[in-house]
Amino acid sequence: MSTKKFIISGGGTGGHIYPAIAIANELKNKFPDAEFLFVGAKDKMEMQKVPQAGYNIKGLWIAGLQRKLTLRNAMFPFKLTSSLWNSYLILKKFKPNVVIGTGGFASGAVLKMANILNVPTVVQEQNSYPGITNKLLAKKASSICVAYENLERFFPKNKIKLTGNPVRQDLIGVESKRDEAFDYFNLDKTKKTLLVLGGSLGARRINQLLAKEIDFLLENNIQIIWQCGKLYQEQYKKHNVNNVQVVSFIDRMDLVYAAADFIISRSGASSVSELCIVGKPTIFIPSPNVAEDHQTKNAKAICDKSGAILIKESELDTDFETVFKDLISNEEKQKSLSQNIKKLAKPNATKDIIEEIVKLLN
Repeated sequence: MSTKKFIISGGGTGGHIYPAIAIANELKNKFPDAEFLFVGAKDKMEMQKVPQAGYNIKGLWIAGLQRKLTLRNAMFPFKLTSSLWNSYLILKKFKPNVVIGTGGFASGAVLKMANILNVPTVVQEQNSYPGITNKLLAKKASSICVAYENLERFFPKNKIKLTGNPVRQDLIGVESKRDEAFDYFNLDKTKKTLLVLGGSLGARRINQLLAKEIDFLLENNIQIIWQCGKLYQEQYKKHNVNNVQVVSFIDRMDLVYAAADFIISRSGASSVSELCIVGKPTIFIPSPNVAEDHQTKNAKAICDKSGAILIKESELDTDFETVFKDLISNEEKQKSLSQNIKKLAKPNATKDIIEEIVKLLN
C-alpha cells in the first residue's frame, strides 16, 4: 500500500489553524505512515503554531484585500499570482492524494490549484456564513464539510456534509478536571470563576469592557481569568491583582474551561464549537469587524436555540451589567443555557471529516 500524502492549508487566525492541526492529528492516527505538508501565509501565526505541533509548513506570499485603497491592495495581483504559481510547484513536487482547506487566504490559492490539477479537495467551512474564498472554491470541491445547517444557498447540496468543526479532543469531559484546574490556576474554590476570551490576538472592545467593569465584577464575589491577547498584554497587566489573572495566551484550554462557571467570548467558529462541547453559560460579544459579520451570525445560530446570550459591542455600555447580574443570580437560567448549548455540540466532528477524506482516497 503506497504512503498517503496530505496537504492541509489554513491560517491567519487560531480559528483556521487549530482545526487544521486537529484534522492532521486524526489522519495521523488513522494512517501512521502518512506524509503531511501544511501551506500557510508567510508572516502569519501558522508559521509558528504548525511546527510547534510537529508538522512541516511552507509559506506563501499572500494577504487579503483591504477595504480601502492601500499599497497592500495594489500588491494583491502580484501576491495572488505568486501564490498560485508556488502552490502549483508545491503540489507538483509533493503529489498529495487529497488537499484539505480550513480557511484563510493561503488555502484559497492551494485549493484553486489543486482543482485545476484534478487533485481531490475538501473544504472545511467553519462559519454559519461562508467567506468569499470558500464560496468560490465550492463549485470544484470534492466534498464540503460544514458546521451549520442551511448552507445549501451557498454550496452545491450534494457535496455538503454536516460534520461540525474539529475541536481539541481534550475538551470532551472537562468537568472531571475541575479540581486539577483549580490547582493549576491557583483559584479560590469559594468563588465563581469568570473566563474572558478575546481570541488568539485579543479583542480591543472586550478588554475595554473588562477594564471598565472590573470593580463591578469583583463586587459580585467573582474571580476572573482574562485572556487579553498578546497585543494588549502591556496595556492591561496592571489589572493583574487579587482575584484577577490577566494573560496573553492560555495553553491549557481544557483546564481553563473546567475551572470556568461563566464565559464571555468572541464568536469565531472554533470558539463557538468548543463552547458547545464545554457547555458553560456563555455571553457572546461578536466582533463586528469581520467579513460578512459572520461572528454575529455564528452567535445568533446558538442564541436562537436558547444556548447563549448575545450582546452587541454597541450595547455593552447600556446592557452589560444588567445582563451579567441577571445571569449570575439566576441558577435556572444558567442550567438551561448549559443544557441547550450542549445539545448543539458535535464532538465527533474530526472523525466525521476524516471519513469524508477517506472516501476520496478510495
